[in-house]
Amino acid sequence: MGNLYLMTTIVDRKKAPQYLELYQANGQHVMFVTLGLGTVANDILDYLGLESNEKAVAFSVLEEDTWTDTKKKLQRELQIDAPGGGIAFTIPLSSIGGKKALQFLLEKEDYSKGEESTLKDTNHQLIIVIAEQGYTNLIMDAARGAGAYGGTVIHAKGTGMEIAEKFMGVSLAAEKEIIFIVTKTSGKNDIMQAIMKDAGPGSKAKAIVFSLPVTDTAGLRLVED
Repeated sequence: MGNLYLMTTIVDRKKAPQYLELYQANGQHVMFVTLGLGTVANDILDYLGLESNEKAVAFSVLEEDTWTDTKKKLQRELQIDAPGGGIAFTIPLSSIGGKKALQFLLEKEDYSKGEESTLKDTNHQLIIVIAEQGYTNLIMDAARGAGAYGGTVIHAKGTGMEIAEKFMGVSLAAEKEIIFIVTKTSGKNDIMQAIMKDAGPGSKAKAIVFSLPVTDTAGLRLVED
């Protein structure tokens, strides 16, 4: 899928509301926010003038043009490049599981597909599943049945869930579970389809699935062999 990106923002937890407000003003209402902890040593924090290493991590899907505009506003309005400002980066998406999920994440009914990502030929993919809380076992059973080895779960809070009424035809809770699954590219479609079949938008899990290209891995060889 061309010109679509997963934007990740990592900022000081106290500054997170400013960033979320900017994104929402820029038309990005569907975001998933979780908490993190920075690993910078205290002397580095002092040098940079930072008070804490407690972080907020926000994920959202956007188009290339939206990212260009958002980046300018981050630099101009929030001085993200200044010490302690935070970091935002994008990763190209390789696929999204279903039209409804695409419409929900982008908050729009139409989308013109661009050119394929230059990372389309990677050997591995990161599958990301965003679902209602309490359905991790259902999702992982479906994924393992299609060849997945395992996954990692984090808890997050969604914003803009009212958009679901228009594009998903259901109401979604704000509390979410996000599952990360790394798999071979050759098995990605089977795993995504299995999750969509057993735990997709029409199920109680209401899972949204998409994937990102992975350029290289370490630690999977013995499992795959």
